Amino acid sequence: MLTNTPSSAPTDPAPDSQLAVADALMSLLRDTTTEPRPDIQLEALTLAVSADLPVLLWGEPGIGKTAALTQLAASLDLPLTTVIASVHEPSDFSGLPIVGDDPAEQGVPMAPPDWAVRLVRAGKGLLFLDELSTAPPAVQAALLRLVLERRIGALQLPPGVRIVAAANPRSSAADGWELSPPLANRFVHLQWTHDHEVVVRGLAGTWPRATLPRLDPEKLPEAVDFARRAVCGLLSARPTLVHRLPTTETRRGGPWPSPRSWDMTLNLIAFATAAGSSREVLSLLVRGTVGDGPGLELLASLDRMDLPDPEDLLADPANAVLPERGDLRQAALDGVVAAVRTRPDRARWDAAWALLVRALETGAPDLVVVPATTLASLRQEDWDVPAAIEHLAGVVSLSQRADRAADRVARVGAKAGR
Repeated sequence: MLTNTPSSAPTDPAPDSQLAVADALMSLLRDTTTEPRPDIQLEALTLAVSADLPVLLWGEPGIGKTAALTQLAASLDLPLTTVIASVHEPSDFSGLPIVGDDPAEQGVPMAPPDWAVRLVRAGKGLLFLDELSTAPPAVQAALLRLVLERRIGALQLPPGVRIVAAANPRSSAADGWELSPPLANRFVHLQWTHDHEVVVRGLAGTWPRATLPRLDPEKLPEAVDFARRAVCGLLSARPTLVHRLPTTETRRGGPWPSPRSWDMTLNLIAFATAAGSSREVLSLLVRGTVGDGPGLELLASLDRMDLPDPEDLLADPANAVLPERGDLRQAALDGVVAAVRTRPDRARWDAAWALLVRALETGAPDLVVVPATTLASLRQEDWDVPAAIEHLAGVVSLSQRADRAADRVARVGAKAGR
């Protein structure tokens, strides 16, 4: 009689051992490193955080705003406290009333939430207010004192606590609200976008590392003076920019100029100058504080402040140092010609021609065409033509021939269009 003997089937591993393997896999996936890498967004964020100014990151969902804040906190050795603004009540930020033994004598104190107490005990930290654009108006009103005065109920946050918020545009936020103008005007607004190369390299295991800007102690007085001259110079010439509340609800929820935001801008210019930050970083910060229009006007005035004095250039054209950037070099040469027009004499006219020759030898030839043409029109009858003009004649002639050729092409195109 034959009997069936059961075959030996493999036994399934215990569930707890499978979870251990899964944990090991997740640990490997989380094992990433960081590297120093130029990133103007991250540098602007870090600079504003170091200046102790509240920052609001605007960006579509899923582009890494929260991850950037987590990495920033780790890089700066700050404990991260995340508060989802949209799921809290106004009392969570203004404080909860606690009735004591004798309210008539002692009043009713406003007790702070536990996360605020932890920040005070730590003495430092990065407070991350997430989903700010989905917080209803009542919660936004309660956040005003927290963002500006760093107070929650009767509790004062220590100076070592920095505040950063994040928000999605209303079009991509769940039940989104526009920010109220008083709250929006308390932030430095940074548009957060993803960088393809950074994402790819980060997914491969290496993310950029945020570092505090290196402030040069010797530049501090100079940086403060430069920032004050820049902001005060612009507002003296353009007094309507001191306070300009936007007319639309959407624009009111972003950066706009006010005495408060100009004060923040002044601080950011001083920090960026002392840190030697690039113009791109400064542009993000300035436009994110007072808006694109006033911010671009300020940046243009900063460029003019960097221009050399036309009189210094005319005094020693052979050794003159002209700006490298094409637009600044063009502005410097135009300034020299304007100075000659204001006070024309033979020596200054000759010096201007020598300067144009130097500009021709050290930069793009097309930048001298307009100044040379204008300068030639300033010649008086008793002034001899300087030898320097010979160096420029070919450039001006070539430019004029190119202009005539362009005009002929335009006329032919117009006739063909008929």
